[in-house]
Amino acid sequence: MGTQHFASQKSSDTTVRIVNCPQCGIAVPWTSESRYRPFCSQRCKMIDLGAWASEAYRLPAAEKDEDDAPNDGGDRSAG
Repeated sequence: MGTQHFASQKSSDTTVRIVNCPQCGIAVPWTSESRYRPFCSQRCKMIDLGAWASEAYRLPAAEKDEDDAPNDGGDRSAG
């Protein structure tokens, strides 16, 4: 039983996910010690926040098509 515990602990220690900071591209380990993850630092985090606040990043607006309306088969205007 002790061997299984050691194996699971060992595998979790060796499989640390590495992500790139979205702002500068520096490799950041995805661990609880990485305080600003996915960013490498508070500076990169604040630069990204500022970009969102100044609307430098935008999400596309979905245009509603007539085909998107629910079709129940009935014409509601014909009283």
